Amino acid sequence: MAKHEELPIPIYDNLEPVYGGGSAFEEAQLRFDNLKSKFVEIFAHHPQIFARSPGRVNLIGEHIDYEGYSVLPMAIRQDTIVAIRKNEAEKVLRIANVNGEKYSVCTYPADPRQEIDLKNHKWGHYFICGYKGFYDYAKLKGVDVGEPVGLDVLVDGTVPTGSGLSSSAAFVCSSTIAIMAAFDVNFPKKEIAQVTCECERHIGTQSGGMDQAISVMAKTGFAELIDFNPIRATDVQLPAGGTFVIAHSLAESQKAVTAATNYNNRVVECRLASIVLAIKLGMDPKEAISKVNTLSDVEGLCVSFAGIHNSSDPVLAVKEYLKEEPYTAEEIEEVTGEKLTSFLSNNAAYLEVLKVAKQYKLHQRAAHVYSEAKRVHAFKDVVSSNLSDEDMLKKLGDLMNESHHSCSVLYECSCPELEELVNICRNNGALGARLTGAGWGGCAVALVKESIVPQFILNLKECFYQTRIDKGVIKKNDLGLYVFASKPSSGAAIFKF
Repeated sequence: MAKHEELPIPIYDNLEPVYGGGSAFEEAQLRFDNLKSKFVEIFAHHPQIFARSPGRVNLIGEHIDYEGYSVLPMAIRQDTIVAIRKNEAEKVLRIANVNGEKYSVCTYPADPRQEIDLKNHKWGHYFICGYKGFYDYAKLKGVDVGEPVGLDVLVDGTVPTGSGLSSSAAFVCSSTIAIMAAFDVNFPKKEIAQVTCECERHIGTQSGGMDQAISVMAKTGFAELIDFNPIRATDVQLPAGGTFVIAHSLAESQKAVTAATNYNNRVVECRLASIVLAIKLGMDPKEAISKVNTLSDVEGLCVSFAGIHNSSDPVLAVKEYLKEEPYTAEEIEEVTGEKLTSFLSNNAAYLEVLKVAKQYKLHQRAAHVYSEAKRVHAFKDVVSSNLSDEDMLKKLGDLMNESHHSCSVLYECSCPELEELVNICRNNGALGARLTGAGWGGCAVALVKESIVPQFILNLKECFYQTRIDKGVIKKNDLGLYVFASKPSSGAAIFKF
């Protein structure tokens, strides 16, 4: 039987396989009915096909996917649905949103070679990422999709934006899959995960691939251990008796907008840390610059060094060879023998980072990546062990707490609101709590005993959200959008009704 990631995106003629039964099914049915009628209202035609992709919560393994390390996310029930129809009459892409008040209609030429205007940030740009990605990949695979035609598109997303729950990946994945389905093409899930990861980079974010992989490959009832190079997913059955509660800090994380100082800055710091480590561990500087891209590339050298000291922990090499004080560009250039702007010049996003960065914390970033990579496998090992569910949940909670400490102190991707929220979660009975997603805002995820979930959510409302409701930051009736329990949900799907 073909492995899960080698199968194409499933195509359904009803909603139940994805949304289940009961109230979740009824809610989904209402959304799809609304989407159909809105589509007709805006475009005067029925949609040809629908695609959906879910958001995700990363349980452990933060900021390490772009360094080549495994991560452990699960899909959540919130998703993005894209309704689409080919429009042969007009060579225009018209992208509308059911929330027309917040997201006005975006129009673009039907040209897959168009460049995205990054200086003028529009929500429709994410669709164009998928559009360009689909055409590039179809060409690479020798699939003839004919001359570009117009597309009428309507989007409905329930993944809160700026939440660290991958609203952008859900949008890019559902867009790519919808375009693919409109042209009657289907690729294996692992290929779509790779394509969507690469094409989100058109919007300037150096994504590592976790968000797209889980959105495309998730299965109901399982978290997934996602490995890269090549992309593959291993089902992880979480212990009984525990539930993950996701809570929004209400500080929005605008990953694409703040990339140069936050997300992409860390990608660059990790690249520089890996090159400096390689050189200090004996590699020729020119070879290091040309061959070393991620910290996983130099892990072998670090482990060999640790072996001399009867250890296998790569952090030993970090402690020995990377100083704790921040590096200046000049200090790094002394080691590499080459200007940063020359060997990072092949990536415009990296150059933006160099323009604004004053210093580089190589020791802290590398220490986080290596320790976090180890925690992911420890998490998987605990889940696969013979421990009782009770002991298992406690150990998983401890790993989540360690992960948050590392993200906060070594990677510095937290913020005051997240710190407050994580502490409130722990003080109200969470076995473990940590920021999830890119950080700098967005959500925390807490592991909570199933029996106390309703009370836990009430306590969060009182201790964290009530003051924000009183100040008018959020509406009381919208609280369910900002704090909710989630079980592992299903991945991407195509619907033909």
